[in-house]
Amino acid sequence: MSALTFAYLTEPVLKGVDFTLDKGAIGLLGPNGSGKTTLLRCLLGQVPLSRGQVSVLGWDMATQARAARAGLGWMPERGGVIPGMSGVGLVAYMGELSGMPARDAMQRAHEVLHYVGLADERYRACQDYSQGMKQRLKLAQALVHDPEWLFLDEPTSGLDPRGRVSILELIRDLAWNKGLGVILSTHLLADVEAVCREILVLRAGELLARQAVDTHARQARQVFEVEGFGNEEAFVAGLRDLGAQFEPDGRLLLVTLDLSKLPDARQGAGFDTAAGVNAILRVAAASDFALRRLRRRPVTLAEEFYRMVEA
Repeated sequence: MSALTFAYLTEPVLKGVDFTLDKGAIGLLGPNGSGKTTLLRCLLGQVPLSRGQVSVLGWDMATQARAARAGLGWMPERGGVIPGMSGVGLVAYMGELSGMPARDAMQRAHEVLHYVGLADERYRACQDYSQGMKQRLKLAQALVHDPEWLFLDEPTSGLDPRGRVSILELIRDLAWNKGLGVILSTHLLADVEAVCREILVLRAGELLARQAVDTHARQARQVFEVEGFGNEEAFVAGLRDLGAQFEPDGRLLLVTLDLSKLPDARQGAGFDTAAGVNAILRVAAASDFALRRLRRRPVTLAEEFYRMVEA
């Protein structure tokens, strides 16, 4: 995708979006109205493209979207159920719409319904399915023609905790074990942490950030939980000389260090958390402060995401 700009009317919904993706599990994040669903529609060739270039599986989505969609699976947030059809009948029908012969589509429908856990319910009318079953049914429809990429829009929407975990396990298996490319668009950051290795963050139609999911664990600013006894005044003064910031948290002292200011902290493209730990240990030893507890406080994807979108 290169310099994609898209507007439904006059105000652009996407503005100069530019990226190239390799197969894997990619999380698409952004506040409501940031352009996530529109971006998926552009990747699927569902909307006319006039500014910028979108290429999927080597096909130009402005002129060759029909050919490209043979290799794409789409799980929309809404819809996906045709009343009066059985689960297996609907999935087979979607296979036929994808160009599969009827017999092959029916055989494949049975296979994917078994994979998503609906083998025992495949002959029931799909409008009678529970919400969790409907989500599994939509995933089966996206898989029936054996695509190379899956585009999933809020796949855990409306699910209870058990159903949500089950869907995420399927998505993770598809991306990590079966080699499919997956783009997971969601507002649930825990879903992204459970499945994805990389995230794209949109804000107001612009690509704000692209990074590995675990990158936030190696950012320059790290927070450490500290507890101990002794000459606390000297200990705090020594940490302040390192440029540390402090915040009490019950019996703990939260110490925020900028590792970029510490010698030998840089490691490859990130920073070595051990450098922060060692710096705190040295200050504690020099100030006669005995440590009971010292560990890095994990930075969640949620914290990193909100820091980016609210900046």
